[in-house]
Amino acid sequence: MTKILLTLHVLAAIVAVGPVTVAASMFPPAARRVPATDGAVAVGTVRLLHRICRVYATIGVSVPVLGLATALAMGVLGSGWLITSIALTAAAAGILIAFVLPRQEELLDQLGAEKAVEHAATVRLAMFTGIFNLLWATVTVLMIVRPGSTTGA
Repeated sequence: MTKILLTLHVLAAIVAVGPVTVAASMFPPAARRVPATDGAVAVGTVRLLHRICRVYATIGVSVPVLGLATALAMGVLGSGWLITSIALTAAAAGILIAFVLPRQEELLDQLGAEKAVEHAATVRLAMFTGIFNLLWATVTVLMIVRPGSTTGA
């Protein structure tokens, strides 16, 4: 059962977190390019990137759920690397919910009203997106290396 849970957890992480990471990273530069390109097509692209972030973030809830089930099955719930991973995952989710998605929506509202977006706003969004991505990369490393594991690391 542990192998099945671990497989589902890893697949959920790849399928759910990967698209959010990529789409969120593409959003700020795509929003900056709107005035310089065909407006309707460019705004459509930015809307699509935001939708990918929202939908896959919702699906991404399965990642920590499956991760906790896997940890319970493996008997590692009290391990320091896992507790750290849980805290970093919560921080990443918090940044996505509190900073990335709302700022994307603000920029989309501006683009929808045909207002120019401020460069500084896209830079701030890129910063929060970068922090989100860095947190997920750190969690991924912790999941692979797992201090004290038998993976040989």
